[in-house]
Amino acid sequence: MTYIALAAAALLVGIDQLTKYLAVTYIKPQGTVNLLSFGGNEWLNLTYKENTGAAFSILKDKQTFLIILTSIVILGVIILMLTKRVKKTSYIWCFSLIIAGGVGNLIDRIFNSYVVDFIDFRIIKFAVFNFADICAVTGTVFLMLFYIADEIKASKEKKKKAFADDDPSEASSEGETTETVISSAEASDKKDSGTVIKAEIRKKEDK
Repeated sequence: MTYIALAAAALLVGIDQLTKYLAVTYIKPQGTVNLLSFGGNEWLNLTYKENTGAAFSILKDKQTFLIILTSIVILGVIILMLTKRVKKTSYIWCFSLIIAGGVGNLIDRIFNSYVVDFIDFRIIKFAVFNFADICAVTGTVFLMLFYIADEIKASKEKKKKAFADDDPSEASSEGETTETVISSAEASDKKDSGTVIKAEIRKKEDK
């Protein structure tokens, strides 16, 4: 599964680079190409941008820092996957998306000193981004969701196990208490019977 996920990441990197090549070739000369409009408002455009920052234009003009940081993160994730420390299928595919997004933008930063962005959602006034950004953000968000879900599940199972472990002890305690009461009652009955027998023997001797 790990190698399939890494191969998928390589394929996504190829798609990212292809879309950026098309953006440079066909969108850059025009600046902006409208794809979807409604009610006289532009909803979705293809707008050529050269982003010197990270995803969605954060950390602008920090290319050296971003190259080093991205390289470390990508290398760390790949090592985790290859050493089989990540075994859950959902986590593996999330890491695959993160690697694809990181590598896609890393190539741009190394060879161009900027990242090509072109997806422009005007209706929500969002930052212009690219396919690699979609991969990286989607992988990160789903990784967090899967992790939170697993933590909640583990917490519930832990409580359930603790509750199950408590029941036998309570039952045992109750059983011991009942047995103790019965034993005490039996001992009391035997003592009373012995007292009565002794009293009858004494009466016969007195006569």
